[in-house]
Amino acid sequence: MCLPARAPSRQDAVDVRRRPRLDHVKIRRNRMNTSAGQSVRVACDVGGTFTDVCVLNEDSGEIHVAKTPTTVDPIDGVLNGIDAADVALNDIALFSHGTTLATNALITRRFPPALMVTTKGFRDVIEIRRGTRDDLWDTYKEMAPPYLARRDRLSVSERVDYAGKVIEEVDEKEARELARIIKKRNITNVAICFVNSFVNSKNEEKMRDILLEEIPNIKVSLSSEIMPEIFEHERFNTTVANTVLSPVAGDYGAELEGRMKTGGYKGEVLLLHSGGGVMTAKGATQFAARLAASGIAAGAIASRFIAELAGYKNSISLDMGGTSTDISLCSDGELHITNDWHVEYGYPIRFPSIEVLTIGAGGGSLAWRDAAGALRNGPQSAGSEPGPVCYDRGGTEPTNCDANVYLGRLGRKLAGGRVELNVDLAEKAIERVIGQPFGLTNEDAALAILKVANANMADAVRLVSLRKGYDPRDFALVAFGGAGALHGVALARDLHIPVVLVPPNPGVTSALGCLLVDITHDLTQMYVAKVDGADLGDLNAKFRAMEEEGRERLAHEDIAPDRMMFERFIDMRYLGQWRSMSIPVESDISDLKEAVRKFHQEHGREHNYSRPDAPVEICRIQVRATGLNRKAELAKHPLGPKEPPAPIGTRPVRFDEEEQRIETPIYDRASLHAGAQVQGPAVIEQLDSTIVVPPGITAEVDQYLIIKMQVPQRS
Repeated sequence: MCLPARAPSRQDAVDVRRRPRLDHVKIRRNRMNTSAGQSVRVACDVGGTFTDVCVLNEDSGEIHVAKTPTTVDPIDGVLNGIDAADVALNDIALFSHGTTLATNALITRRFPPALMVTTKGFRDVIEIRRGTRDDLWDTYKEMAPPYLARRDRLSVSERVDYAGKVIEEVDEKEARELARIIKKRNITNVAICFVNSFVNSKNEEKMRDILLEEIPNIKVSLSSEIMPEIFEHERFNTTVANTVLSPVAGDYGAELEGRMKTGGYKGEVLLLHSGGGVMTAKGATQFAARLAASGIAAGAIASRFIAELAGYKNSISLDMGGTSTDISLCSDGELHITNDWHVEYGYPIRFPSIEVLTIGAGGGSLAWRDAAGALRNGPQSAGSEPGPVCYDRGGTEPTNCDANVYLGRLGRKLAGGRVELNVDLAEKAIERVIGQPFGLTNEDAALAILKVANANMADAVRLVSLRKGYDPRDFALVAFGGAGALHGVALARDLHIPVVLVPPNPGVTSALGCLLVDITHDLTQMYVAKVDGADLGDLNAKFRAMEEEGRERLAHEDIAPDRMMFERFIDMRYLGQWRSMSIPVESDISDLKEAVRKFHQEHGREHNYSRPDAPVEICRIQVRATGLNRKAELAKHPLGPKEPPAPIGTRPVRFDEEEQRIETPIYDRASLHAGAQVQGPAVIEQLDSTIVVPPGITAEVDQYLIIKMQVPQRS
């Protein structure tokens, strides 16, 4: 059943059931008072519970952060966050923003009315999908409905064959009748998705022209422009998603930019998109579906940045929040990009996206016993209402947070003392739900909860590393999010990862990622030819045409020519296969031997086999058009003595490999200078996270205030 379409509201960007009770809370750290002439960069990441703000002083490299509750209208939360950071809008040189607005709109199906016009006989392509299921064996599990109900999918007589020959032109009488229906229904957003239009867009363009004649104010998206690729389900669904999100993202971006400029901001509002770049509010109106993975991309970008500052080109990102954990991989300084992703299974969005695996493992994930009597952890979550049992807001089922606070790894206060945790309630829930049914002591039950959570995350890391041909032993683990640093060392031990890195501000690291990106557009075009018979002159001409389109898009976003950069990629596959791999190529291709060599090498790594003697074909070409921004640079601090400052206290903590609790020193991270070394066992607390340093581990603060923990490998 499809939710009824209605007028857009930014209330849809936030699940109001998850609004926190502590509406008055504003969390600040390290106030930054800018003087006249100084400018700052501000990044904002809107989550379901909190809006995180990261502020970088361009002159000193100093960073400070702020948190405010996410509001019903997310724009209010953004402006509240900037205010909480003590930053004036006219001091902001650059503002970038990651948002779940588009993601939530697709999940809830709350967007303005829209229609799809397609080839007669293909009305149900986006509902039939590929015939696969998220859970193959659960035949009773309902699939999510398409973004447009059947009554909102209209058809017209037309046909183009596989080679691009127009067999039947658009029936003009039918087309004008459809225009009459659309006008009568007051629809202003239409997706035109014709079969084989990726190879010849003539009929789609004619249908668009007729609609514009009959309804001058209508907004039309053509599948041949949005995603000119084969496979109609993927192309149709991407175009439909882009159409329904365009007014949502466009209105949001325009209003946010307007309110900020009214307050004195003079620049563009930059919105983070799935590919790891940003687009202006104008660009978001045209390619809104790229915002559907806005939030998770920021964490992956920041993780790579932190790892490279610490001296690691290979890194695995562990972004553990309250409900979920996002995991990504960076090899040789490059994040992995995928074209195969979705917000909900069965409805692909084919814009390039940073490859991030999300699992239901967070601080609020529930521990429970399944029908077979096994201990499970997540994906169910306590959310922010009622939250973990220890929050004393009505929660009854134990969570990872409850286990951590009971074992002493978390203190009794969070968020700078504004949230008090009830350890007794956590213990009772652990005993009732896990301890008694499994015959475990309360401490062993709490340890078991965390071990299952760690096992779930370790399995996810294996999927993004070992499954792709990468050995975790060659990587650093970057642990962040509110809960990542609690589990980082335990996870590294399970996976034999040699080092764990914790950013200076783990809880707002995703917001930092928004400061590290360029304006990017990804253009694709089908180009099917055997490598041996490819016309290189024609191939280069196609690339130049795509680069010119990219140049026009960047110019539309006010990017100067000297700040434009273009990269070319060829998607290759073995003849007869349909899965392909994207291979970078030089600006002017003189031959394809090196590209073919790279293809065989990458195919062997990712799929564990290659066939150097088999014929290879090109199936698609891509251009990434980039408008370069000045990157954020963190302040570099001189290294001081290894001796850390005195701990602020102690408490008994139970660690994984110890048989009893150890009286453990507690450190305030704000007091740890560059060069300081903290010997485990220890717990390091800060405003937005807590770091567990088990016995035998040393936490060292580097010149960028990144904490590095070497993890000895077991024999």
